[in-house]
Amino acid sequence: MKLQHLLRPDWVLTTTLAQMPLQALLDRGIRALVLDVDRTLLPRRQSEMPQVMESWLRQAKDNLRLHLFSNNPSRRRIGAVAQRLDLPYTTSAGKPRRSALRRVLADLALPPEQVALAGDRLFTDVLVGNRLGLFTVLVKPLGPEGQPCPEDRLQRLEVSLARLVGTEWSR
Repeated sequence: MKLQHLLRPDWVLTTTLAQMPLQALLDRGIRALVLDVDRTLLPRRQSEMPQVMESWLRQAKDNLRLHLFSNNPSRRRIGAVAQRLDLPYTTSAGKPRRSALRRVLADLALPPEQVALAGDRLFTDVLVGNRLGLFTVLVKPLGPEGQPCPEDRLQRLEVSLARLVGTEWSR
């Protein structure tokens, strides 16, 4: 698969994960959701999840199998989020490498087309999900109040670089 296709999310949201309509995933036949943690579930440098995010996750858990999937090596930080919601999790995932995500898919025992991966980064989250044939969702980074982060320079840089290699999508 060409790089420009690997960097193209299947769904680009102009909101955070907490505003993503779950029914849209269910209508696509998605049965499990793998979730990035830093700046997707937790604001940058914070360990407290905004209430709007926690509410969305609890609703998602009622409809989908969830797995937290982070490059962050802190088992304490990621584990605290997972424990609060009683979810399985992976730390030090090494995204965009595929090995850790392959283990998650094996545990889920679902075909890749029934699994979505949501995160705020093109070059880690979207890239690894696309490499394994998952439905990929790019969300806006989460700010401290649970709203889209106004300073998403890294995501803007990644989108610009992806466009330079020929990736196209409407934003």
